[in-house]
Order: sequence, then C-alpha cells, then structure tokens
Amino acid sequence: MVRREWLVLLAFAAATALAALGGSLATIDAADEYADLEQPAWAPPSWLFGPAWTVLYAMIAVAGWLAWREAGLRSREVALWGIQLAMNALWSPLFFAWGLRGVALAWIVGLDLVVAATLTAFWRRSRTAAWLLVPYMAWILFATALNASVWWLNR
Repeated sequence: MVRREWLVLLAFAAATALAALGGSLATIDAADEYADLEQPAWAPPSWLFGPAWTVLYAMIAVAGWLAWREAGLRSREVALWGIQLAMNALWSPLFFAWGLRGVALAWIVGLDLVVAATLTAFWRRSRTAAWLLVPYMAWILFATALNASVWWLNR
C-alpha cells in the first residue's frame, strides 16, 4: 500500500476511535445505574459489550476505508459512513449519560436505517466493506431490541 492509503486508514481508525471513546465515556459513569435497571432475561452480561464493540469498531473503520478506496472521500458511501458513526457516538450519551431511553430508542432506529443505507451503498462499491458491516448491523438491531425492552421495563 502507498503511504497515502495507510494515512487514510489511520484517519478512519482515529475517527472510529473517537466515536468509541465518546460512547465509553458516557457509559462509564452510568454503569452502576444501568446495572440497577430492570433488564430482559435475554440481556447479555455487561462485560460482553466492551469486547464486542472493540471488534465492531475495528470492522467499521476498515469498511469505511475500503469504501473510500473504491468511491473516494466525497462519495455518498463515505458521507453515509460518517453519518452513521456520528449517530453511533451520540446514542450512548442519550441512553446512559442523559437517561433519555425513549429518545435513544428513536435515535437507534434512525441509526439502524442509516447503517442499512450505508451497507447497501457499500455493497455497490465493495462487497468486502459491506460484509464488514453485517455484524455491526446485527448488533445494533439487537441493541435496538434491548433499548426498547429496557425502556419499556423501566418507564
């Protein structure tokens, strides 16, 4: 790979890491409160979220980079990637830090739609990039159901 491609990969990784950091900072202070909420029986243990998101964020970064390689920086694909990443970063403060679980539910449904649009756009340019987003799509659909259940059980 040429130097420019490595630098752009680093930029995608840095942007993704910033989104992850924002989400984790919003979660750290609210971890005890979240543990006290009524959870559905199928809720995963809290320790699972960190490792799962670490892998997912790495895949999101690489997917964005692959889409950039095929479509360019000013493409619809990269714009959608950036929008989904920003929406992803804001969900944790809505749900955890601010306790706006109903708003967070509406937000994550929007995120589901944007990630689906991103995956579809990626599919046209890079099947590998699209496949890298499939676990993320599955996880946020699961997170949507979990958000809805926690909101419903604790309203």
